[in-house]
Amino acid sequence: MMTLRIIARLLDYPDEALWENRQELVTALDDASELTLAQSVQLLTFIRDFTQNDLMDVQAQYCELFDRGRATSLLLFEHVHGESRDRGQAMVDLMAQYNAAGLEIDSRELPDFLPMYLEFLASRDRETARQGLLDIVPILALLGARLKDRQSHYAVLFDLLLAVSGTHVASEQLSDKVAQETRDDTPAALDAVWEEEQVKFLGEEGCASAQQNAHHRRFAGAVAPQYLSLDATPVAGER
Repeated sequence: MMTLRIIARLLDYPDEALWENRQELVTALDDASELTLAQSVQLLTFIRDFTQNDLMDVQAQYCELFDRGRATSLLLFEHVHGESRDRGQAMVDLMAQYNAAGLEIDSRELPDFLPMYLEFLASRDRETARQGLLDIVPILALLGARLKDRQSHYAVLFDLLLAVSGTHVASEQLSDKVAQETRDDTPAALDAVWEEEQVKFLGEEGCASAQQNAHHRRFAGAVAPQYLSLDATPVAGER
């Protein structure tokens, strides 16, 4: 799916190459047959508005949005497993999918980096790519809702990903829940995350339990996608 390749590039860290070759993204839209005319216009508008800004300003905004705090992280497993051991196994399993498809990672990004996962899906057939999107619909909806709450123009890219997946789930379904979340990108929140926890031995609870409780406090108020009651079943006639 060409749409996934285009959105993957737009969600990656903006660099000079993107700015210099912006017209190629516009031209590539001709091959994005999975989009409706209205959706193509949405993506075209995003590309043109996005690349008209000063590159250094866009880079600063990107880091502020996606690298500050965990709520809008583009690392997929961050939203599912946090810092638990399950995340490591999930990474191994995803790498196995990449290797089975004959793909090798040639960047320093982790395998669950959303742009990389979208690139992987873009190399698959349409049905496989759509199923891969359905697997992460709760995360896409959550990120889209959080970006809308922060009035970020990136939100439209997540709406388009949800549309391409064929699901009826929309980020608006999470707007009320997201509005009640505690922001994790404020100076106070960031200080709390990086503050060293004092290790205490609490009888039978032990050190491991103390660390687990500390982890829970750090993510207090966050929405974990695996607990969302969202049915990602494709809309009838979309598959």
